[in-house]
Amino acid sequence: MAYLWFKAFHIVGFVCWFAGMFYLPRLFVYHAEAREQPEPARTILQNQYQIMEKRLYSIIMTPAMILTIAMAVGLISTEPDVLKQPWLQIKLALVALLVAYHHVCARIMKQFAENRCKLTGQQFRWFNEFPTVFFVIVVMLAIFKNNLPTSVTAWGIFAMVIAMAAFIQLYARKRRLAKEKEAVQSGSEVGA
Repeated sequence: MAYLWFKAFHIVGFVCWFAGMFYLPRLFVYHAEAREQPEPARTILQNQYQIMEKRLYSIIMTPAMILTIAMAVGLISTEPDVLKQPWLQIKLALVALLVAYHHVCARIMKQFAENRCKLTGQQFRWFNEFPTVFFVIVVMLAIFKNNLPTSVTAWGIFAMVIAMAAFIQLYARKRRLAKEKEAVQSGSEVGA
């Protein structure tokens, strides 16, 4: 019965943790793009994003990460032989990378607070995609375990990364064209 309790709260923990890891980098995108706004909007937006980032990280993401890891330890304690399984070793390595990503997010928040973050909204869009790829792989490992169809999985993940890259580039192009159109329109209004 303990196994089921650990598993249930492990799922609750990683759902909340990933929700935060999907949203926090999106806030970084908006925070970086707020630098392009005129005053006083720039300062107001940057201050608001800092508050949102800090609360998301401190109140949701970090406790969810701790819950996820604590429940994973509980799960493993009920079946210690599972540590010998290759799928779990790979999953644990990916989780270690996600914990590192979590801490990189904290460093980025500190850089924003000190007005030292130089990454652009476009760069944060790329940064935002890492948890998605890890999420897919971790879930597939947990479901398929040692029977993961590696060739199909590899091609599927490769296709997902290519699709995300294409969407990011298309969105960047759309934004650039909209800015150019806006500049032309404001220039023609000034000349009229």
